[in-house]
Amino acid sequence: MKKVMMALIAVVALPTLAACNTIEGMGKDVKAGGQAVEETAKEVKEEITK
Repeated sequence: MKKVMMALIAVVALPTLAACNTIEGMGKDVKAGGQAVEETAKEVKEEITK
């Protein structure tokens, strides 16, 4: 659960910290954040199903 919260915080903070100047750059930041959430969700799922 802690990993999920950290991933969500990263998704929210990433665009702000990156300070992207273009819509394209923001899209890349959001995509990277989404990938982090997806990876964390997979890890949590694996831990639960063990």
